[in-house]
Amino acid sequence: MSQAYAGLADWFEYLNSDCDYDSWSQYLYERLRSLGVAGGRGLEIGCGSGRFCRDFARRGFDMTGYDVSPAMLAKAEQLSASEGVFPRYILSDARKIKTLGGRADFALCVNDCVNYIPQADIPRFFARVAGCLKKGGAFLFDVSSAYKLREVVGNNSFCEDREEVAWMWFNTLHPDRVEMDFTLFVRGEDGRFTREDERHTQYIHEETDLRRAAEGAGFSVRAVEGASGDSSDKMRQNFLCVRA
Repeated sequence: MSQAYAGLADWFEYLNSDCDYDSWSQYLYERLRSLGVAGGRGLEIGCGSGRFCRDFARRGFDMTGYDVSPAMLAKAEQLSASEGVFPRYILSDARKIKTLGGRADFALCVNDCVNYIPQADIPRFFARVAGCLKKGGAFLFDVSSAYKLREVVGNNSFCEDREEVAWMWFNTLHPDRVEMDFTLFVRGEDGRFTREDERHTQYIHEETDLRRAAEGAGFSVRAVEGASGDSSDKMRQNFLCVRA
């Protein structure tokens, strides 16, 4: 079984083509402005294929993206070059990130990255992020909510068949996490399919625990919102924090 995102890297943005990344990026930008960030240096932790790094670089921010997956970073480099924007990309575990050339004005950690961090490591991760930011720097992170992972993902299975690729997603719910087994079938030029299998683990984080850990690392939690600020959304929780 492959490392998480080894096989998914080439297909991640394609398989998420129904996601409105432009609106998501605009939401993040507006929330950063509301916290006093209008420019400067930004970090994206768990940047994956670099979508938000590229968007913020186009807005004039000096961006650095971090990810633990070499395949995802290779895709990020490829897409950035094709779009003519050039954030820095660094291979790093989220819990071990280091800044280059001084502290940053803000950090993003979105699209479930925090769910990949075990509960016991969250305080250390938040402390690491705080150490990378200037005083008053903003930290925006999100999680798939405990409700989503327990009630929607849970022990359920999902599948989709597209022209070039088909995928199946089988989930096993545990008290503190969901084990996710992905299988991709990718059509080759000769019409034959190759198979890729990956296992992902997403940890279930409660809002009260995340608030406590963020505050313990020196952040002020200014707000917790649903997807794109939707107060009725129960699937995603966005945390808007400022380093004290």
